[in-house]
Amino acid sequence: MILFLLLVITEILTITVIRQHLRETNKTLYQVVLYFNSVLSIYLWVLYFRVTVFRGAFDEPIHLWLIMNLTGAFTAILFPRIILDLCHFTGVLIMIRKGGHIRKLTNAGIISSLVIFSVILTGSVHGKLNFKTEVSEIKIRNLNPSLEGLTIVQLSDLHLSGFYKHKKALEKVFNKVASYKPDIIINSGDFVSYSWKEFERYDTLFSKVKGKYGNFAVIGNHDVGTYNPYWNAAERDTNLARIRQLIRSSGYEVLEDEHTFVKIGQAKVAIIGVITRGRHPHMVHGDLTKAMQGTDSADLRILISHDPNHWEEAVRGKTNIELTLSGHTHGMQMGILTKHFKWSPSKYFYPRWSGLYRSGDQYLYVNRGLGVLAIPFRIGMPPEITVLRLSSER
Repeated sequence: MILFLLLVITEILTITVIRQHLRETNKTLYQVVLYFNSVLSIYLWVLYFRVTVFRGAFDEPIHLWLIMNLTGAFTAILFPRIILDLCHFTGVLIMIRKGGHIRKLTNAGIISSLVIFSVILTGSVHGKLNFKTEVSEIKIRNLNPSLEGLTIVQLSDLHLSGFYKHKKALEKVFNKVASYKPDIIINSGDFVSYSWKEFERYDTLFSKVKGKYGNFAVIGNHDVGTYNPYWNAAERDTNLARIRQLIRSSGYEVLEDEHTFVKIGQAKVAIIGVITRGRHPHMVHGDLTKAMQGTDSADLRILISHDPNHWEEAVRGKTNIELTLSGHTHGMQMGILTKHFKWSPSKYFYPRWSGLYRSGDQYLYVNRGLGVLAIPFRIGMPPEITVLRLSSER
């Protein structure tokens, strides 16, 4: 009810602003702006009513997609309207004795609103599907010659409900992955946002792309059903069992606090995986000690751990794991990412939030993820396919 009232009030106030500011000064512009505002209103109200009248299960993919798009509409339409209304009616209050409003203040509100709307629209239409491949060379001290040039492709954080209307885009991603001829494919978790139902038939698509020596994955904190507000413990257990099954049918070996060995030439590689549960700041990591047991004989150890903070807490300087692969942060889906400078609000929660990090002979790579969560945009933080190539540092 509160949200409904907010939508109604901002609707009335925004139309009032348009009339007071434009009607008597530029009638053509007034008609254009009124029409544009009406189109946005129709889109916003249709989404709102489709979400509120939905009678299926919360975790139906169509419902999750509608909720995400409604959140995006609030960010792109409702929030700018609130800014515009505040600017305009602040000017009205200041001029209350003389009458009228402060045109410069209203113009500032219009410009701010248009900038916010344009940025979010671009991030929603283009940014979230602007897939980028990041290639990094990782120099491992005394790397076994059989592992020279080993190519690892890492994917992470698909959050499949965000691809509900973009299945062809995801198919192109996997075609691109196949073109890199990966030796190993690794997915560092969060295949879904809320429920196994988001998979639909994606497991068929995923299973078409295989690494020469295998595909490996871990369970992320969203995969375990943490964020479904209507489930009890038994339902979360059922969800986790279905998720395991679907990831395996997608062609991945699921590693839950365990490891497996891959024989590559004369080298033995240990792929170690731990499950991640909880939500920030109370993340719960799996049993790394248990997962590592028996890996000392490996020529190379690769850990898949969804949360990059786990590297600092339990891996760096505490184990002999050479390479850890994580995701989880999304780079907060917004920020600045250039060759020489990168920044995101994510850094205040995850000191290592995107790209390659090194400490001594240990590396961490954090993938920005392929999908979107909560708000369907990426602003300056493109979705990522990671290609890692190993070489020897002697």
